[in-house]
Amino acid sequence: MSDNKIEMRGIEKSFGAVKPLRGVDLHLKEGECLGLLGDNGAGKSTLMKILSGVVIPDKGSFSFEGRTVKISNPRDAKDLKIETIFQDLSLCDTLNVASNMFLGREPVKKGRLIDHKNMHEKAKAELNKLKINISSTRLKVQNMSGGQRQAVAIARAMAFRPKVLIMDEPTAALGVKEVNMVLNLINTIKEQGVSVILITHRLQDLFEVCDRLMVLHEGKCIDDRSIDEFTLETIIQSIMGNPQGVQTI
Repeated sequence: MSDNKIEMRGIEKSFGAVKPLRGVDLHLKEGECLGLLGDNGAGKSTLMKILSGVVIPDKGSFSFEGRTVKISNPRDAKDLKIETIFQDLSLCDTLNVASNMFLGREPVKKGRLIDHKNMHEKAKAELNKLKINISSTRLKVQNMSGGQRQAVAIARAMAFRPKVLIMDEPTAALGVKEVNMVLNLINTIKEQGVSVILITHRLQDLFEVCDRLMVLHEGKCIDDRSIDEFTLETIIQSIMGNPQGVQTI
């Protein structure tokens, strides 16, 4: 039995004459953080949309915890405990922290009324578990900083008890202090056994949280190695399509 949490094999996808994926394999172990890299148009966003069930591949197969599975829609992905935090975060600005975290699955009491007290207690417990310091779960998201908003989006995803968490540019447009907060949060998530796939253009962040890097170029994987085998310079070379010491596929 494979010790990989998830495996994607031979993934292909075309959109008319454009073929963003040309037979990509991806594997991920429990508690591992994989940095998924590539220039614009390399295929990384399409690959993650396929894993999250938003896009259906033309060819390829999936296995999860050693068994063959189908991911045909976002519900299939969620049923496998695969959660995605997209770059826009999809938060509702006019709602508070707790309401965002439990939107659509609010705890209720008799009469089907929302149990606000219970919801805020659960939200606070989730934040504490992730060591997220937000003064009140009653704060409206629109009044929060970019880093705090990112933290709320992560806490919301973690409340679903995911086994795999896909994160798309979680540190984009954040200040130094907030970047460090999000990176620490990713390491906390890894410690809880959650596997993470990280897409980022902030290459220096990779060395803080990633165990392995996978580089896509023109729809193919051309590099897949431990983070220890990379430097900032060799990452850039790989993204440009010239991996050093690795045979191009």
